[in-house]
Amino acid sequence: MNSLSVCGKRWVYKKFKSSEVSDFIEKYSLTEIVAKLLSIRKKNIDNIDLFLNPKIKNLLPNPMQLKDMRNAIERTYENILNGGLIGIFGDYDVDGATSTALLARYFFSIKQKVHTYIPDRQTEGYGPNINGFKNLINIGAKIIFTVDCGTSSYEPIELAQKLNVDVIVLDHHQSDIKLPNACAIVNPNRYDDTSGLNYLCAAGVCFIFLAALNKKLRDNNWFKNNHITEPNILDFLDLVSLGTVCDVVPLIGLNRAIVKQGLKIFKNRSNLGLKTLFDLCKIESRPTTFDLGYKLGPRINAGGRVGKSSHGVELLISEDPEKAYEIAIALNKSNLERQSIEMMLYEQIDLEVKKFHNHPVLVMSGNHWHEGIIGIIASRIKDKYNKPTILISINKKKGKGSARSIVGFDIGSQIIKAVQSNILEKGGGHKMAGGFTINEDKIPIFRNLLIRNFEKFYTNSSNDLNLFLDSTIAPTALNENFFQEINSLAPFGSGNAEPKFVIENIKVLSSNLVGDMHIKTILLGKDGSTFKGFAWNAKNTPLGQLLDQKIKKNINVAGKMRLNEWRGKKEVEFIIEDISLN
Repeated sequence: MNSLSVCGKRWVYKKFKSSEVSDFIEKYSLTEIVAKLLSIRKKNIDNIDLFLNPKIKNLLPNPMQLKDMRNAIERTYENILNGGLIGIFGDYDVDGATSTALLARYFFSIKQKVHTYIPDRQTEGYGPNINGFKNLINIGAKIIFTVDCGTSSYEPIELAQKLNVDVIVLDHHQSDIKLPNACAIVNPNRYDDTSGLNYLCAAGVCFIFLAALNKKLRDNNWFKNNHITEPNILDFLDLVSLGTVCDVVPLIGLNRAIVKQGLKIFKNRSNLGLKTLFDLCKIESRPTTFDLGYKLGPRINAGGRVGKSSHGVELLISEDPEKAYEIAIALNKSNLERQSIEMMLYEQIDLEVKKFHNHPVLVMSGNHWHEGIIGIIASRIKDKYNKPTILISINKKKGKGSARSIVGFDIGSQIIKAVQSNILEKGGGHKMAGGFTINEDKIPIFRNLLIRNFEKFYTNSSNDLNLFLDSTIAPTALNENFFQEINSLAPFGSGNAEPKFVIENIKVLSSNLVGDMHIKTILLGKDGSTFKGFAWNAKNTPLGQLLDQKIKKNINVAGKMRLNEWRGKKEVEFIIEDISLN
């Protein structure tokens, strides 16, 4: 299709090799569509089984490959022997909350004393701070873990060391060459780590740490000597998979096995807090990565954005049904508040984009933009314009920024360089996202730096207008059997994109607004069959406007399949991402 779609995209079908498709079918008895999708994803014929059936035991690396892991294990083991209180300082997002809960639940299970601390986004900002560390030390912490943060927290860690409290950093954000003087910094993205595990989120790093610690305790007969049942760390994979999906790290290698197994653990609903949130979200069936990323994740995040930052962790470690329900209700309320603020602020910021339409990198600032929301809006603006987007909230000449990038432009390293050049006061991140603090008068300098480096280093040569598609299908393919065939390639996410299909020559029979932003449609295929379509966040967009017009012309829709399960009834629906006119 040569003409641009309603969303301004050029539809391009991904390439596959017919010979590979035949080989996949013959060797593994796969259906043609699954074999075709594997060829499109350039999977090696000898590794197909590992891809389709990833197992933790086959993919879990030697934890000691990670820099400082041995120090972290030995110091933690020493603390367990001495019975010292364990402090855990976590970030307020989903990865931070799940990492904190993961460590806390493990230590609780082996009868250790634990206290968690989550900073307030508005008053304390990201990462360890002096007051937070003092809080943990004053209540008796003998060792402090920082999870999903800490790699660049020099002053708090220095304070802890002066007070004879060791700090163990379990993180995944990019580092400067200079590192804090911590007991251990376990981070596959630190400059001198050679483990090759840089695709892990913090929850994944924490899981590997616990695997090593559990082995240490087992090898030293600690469980037996202390009459404590050894935990099965695989039981914690629901938390690890939630952090992995919500942090949008690539679902490759160990990550893929974590999420695949984690979804099975979710089905058991053994974590009271997650079960309570499942019930609140009315998720009755086995959850998917969609449920984790778009239903559970936003609610756990909401506390850190507009509510109480510690609510996410409190929910994930709660064993009190009444308390869990109260927190889940509070998080749901915070999420609704977040949605309302986001809608208004997005419209305001989107108008500002016009001033910078010629810029390859969007750097925008405003007074008192909600700091807990700008990261989400930056992501939406980035998706809409396919440009790295940096939003900065100004308060008393000081700016706090959230950055979201596109494939090929490492925003985390750009922030680190800007800190080194004294353009930013502090900051960090990874390839696709980051955060920082900046003086208002330095924003133009930062903008020019990013634009200059983008033009120099941007490596994504693909056409930004392209929407890449896997195959055309008939409306009759929207059935449970075909859906399960496609789902054999799950879990889907970053690094393993969910297949996108086109259904051609259909008509819009009806369309209705669902909630504040979504559009539900009934579509008619050329064979006379009807099916349901949904366009998320489509109100006031070209996509939504076309569906609302109920045009008589035949159209082609591009998107993904979704299995809707409600009260025992299963129905495959089509999630519309784009439309082209015939």
